[in-house]
Amino acid sequence: MPNLLIFGLGYTAARLAARLQGEGWQVCGTSRDGRAGSIAFDDAARVGAAIGQATHILSSIPPGDAGDPVLTAYGAALVGSSAWTGYLSSTGVYGDAAGSWVDESMAANGGRRGARNAADAAWLARGARVFRLPGIYGPGRSALDRVASGQAHRVNLAGQVFSRVHVDDIVAGVIAAFDASAGAYNLADDDPCSQNDVVDFAARLLGCEPPPLVGIETLSPMARGFYAENRRVANGKAKRLLGWRPAYPDYRVGLRALSAITSPAIASPAPIIASGDQR
Repeated sequence: MPNLLIFGLGYTAARLAARLQGEGWQVCGTSRDGRAGSIAFDDAARVGAAIGQATHILSSIPPGDAGDPVLTAYGAALVGSSAWTGYLSSTGVYGDAAGSWVDESMAANGGRRGARNAADAAWLARGARVFRLPGIYGPGRSALDRVASGQAHRVNLAGQVFSRVHVDDIVAGVIAAFDASAGAYNLADDDPCSQNDVVDFAARLLGCEPPPLVGIETLSPMARGFYAENRRVANGKAKRLLGWRPAYPDYRVGLRALSAITSPAIASPAPIIASGDQR
């Protein structure tokens, strides 16, 4: 029986775990405190045993100031494992591209977070499949939720472009890479665009007015850092080598599917014309 060990049962990793368990896999994961049947990350004996039993190992834990916690605590044990290994990284490793396209052939050392760049490189050096992910959205975590809760904003910043990916497309990409060579893979949808366009569309689906434009100076330092980078993420390598295709190739398809979960009546809205949304 295939056996997956996940370091860090977060939003995306938990979605992967649920799918594979439904397909007959044995899955276990770590958490900070061992809640809900998981293994406490600091329980070295149990984690070591799980590494020894695993046929597949995936880390979704981001690095901290002291580096990658998984490699720091369990790097030696991982060296002795013959399991397939994967790591959920970030397209932030490419840094600012002034709105240009980035792919896996580009240097991954331009991001704002040096620890993420170092962790990405360390997992690659260990022969992992490294999945570089842009903004992640899905059930309970999308522009629909932010607009509905009043937490969404549109920023008055011309020319800003981002990529994004539906959580289930990440799951499909990881599974597709179980038979793939080690290396980096961008998992992103086919339609990089302004975050304002996404918020506009979400508001339309919900039948409400979009939030007003705000200046970037009104945002938190973390949010301003996010908007300091501008890039389009290419996904051609994952398509060619993994045979992967996003089920949600753009935010319109993804948000319509999410809106249908709670309100089928707004799954197919009237045509919308907004900046960057002329199709």
